[in-house]
Amino acid sequence: MKDFTDIPFSINNLDRYIIRTAIFKALKETLPLFRGTLLDIGCGKMPYKNYILEHSKVSTYTGLDIENALEYDTDVKPDFTWDGKTMPFNTNSFDCAFATEVLEHCQEPEVVLSEVYRVLKPEGFFFFTVPFLWNLHEVPHDEYRYTPFSLRRHLENSGFNDIEIQATGGWHAAMAQMLGLWVRRSPMKANKRKYLSLILKPIIRFLIKLDKNTKIEFKDGQMITGLYGTAKKQL
Repeated sequence: MKDFTDIPFSINNLDRYIIRTAIFKALKETLPLFRGTLLDIGCGKMPYKNYILEHSKVSTYTGLDIENALEYDTDVKPDFTWDGKTMPFNTNSFDCAFATEVLEHCQEPEVVLSEVYRVLKPEGFFFFTVPFLWNLHEVPHDEYRYTPFSLRRHLENSGFNDIEIQATGGWHAAMAQMLGLWVRRSPMKANKRKYLSLILKPIIRFLIKLDKNTKIEFKDGQMITGLYGTAKKQL
């Protein structure tokens, strides 16, 4: 799972580099809040499990995924599965929970978020990431691209408070992301893909560097690559 926590910047990874580094950066920023019992929602192959257990106060890590979920790794199985409506846990079971790149796949996000809220203990927190600029994936189970305003509303409607939402990247990162996706995923011959990837790699690196010094505000005209944040369950 090191390509999620030790992400290479190579011509073969230009499509995934920005989103994976952004998610991992956001996770590391939030890691001091992780403690006790943790629920990984839509866990897949649980790529952050070892890092979280080694660098946080989490004592118990539980992976949960949807029944018949897309199988990313046949050697890694979730600890529990669910039907997308009712999680197989008692109310007030977990100190914290997280879902990276999951909510865009939920047909009824408030059903999922309400369940997250239910299984969290009072004062428990929820960490999340969602894409904004990304190709269709896991079709036909790709449901939404959230704005910060709709995401906040869904969280509030599900009971959460103290909601903090930030962008994973702005205009420069968005341009770099699109170049990476285009050169690695759009239809083209292999030799052309390799040639264009070599040309675009330094341009993408330059755009990423520019974006690091950009302050992103949710206002008219702003472009974002994705969103991340936290929300809490009050006493």
